[in-house]
Amino acid sequence: MSTITPMFPYRLTPGVEDALSLFDRSAAGPELQTAGPPYNVVTLDNDHFRIVLATPGFRDADIEITYEPNRLTISGQPSNTTEPGQVVYRGFATQPFRRIFALADHVQVQGARLADGLLSIDLVREIPEAARPRRIQVEGQVSAADSAAETAQTPAN
Repeated sequence: MSTITPMFPYRLTPGVEDALSLFDRSAAGPELQTAGPPYNVVTLDNDHFRIVLATPGFRDADIEITYEPNRLTISGQPSNTTEPGQVVYRGFATQPFRRIFALADHVQVQGARLADGLLSIDLVREIPEAARPRRIQVEGQVSAADSAAETAQTPAN
């Protein structure tokens, strides 16, 4: 079962839009959506984010995370461990899953950890210096007095 998750095709509230801009909005449409573990996206600061998936019953060996440029794939295949006693009701969905996040440019995966049934994946937005906005100095018109001063300062050959 696969889920491709574009984040989000509409504006939510001021401030939230910035946090969600790390995800590519042009990814898959709703026709590719299927069930997967519930998740949260948390903003740590302007350039650091965390995806937290609920994965109760999964061990670290049961989960595979793959990062390709602009694409994060999280797969889970539960191991066949038996619990002591007989389970009369299973509320935790421990079925195989695959969730794909389409990431925006310059978003990298920093690391992942599994604790207390929650899988946390840390992301960072690292915009290269060449792609960052820069301020361009606007020079004014040179007046006749400034032009004369520049000419006087220029050494004669």
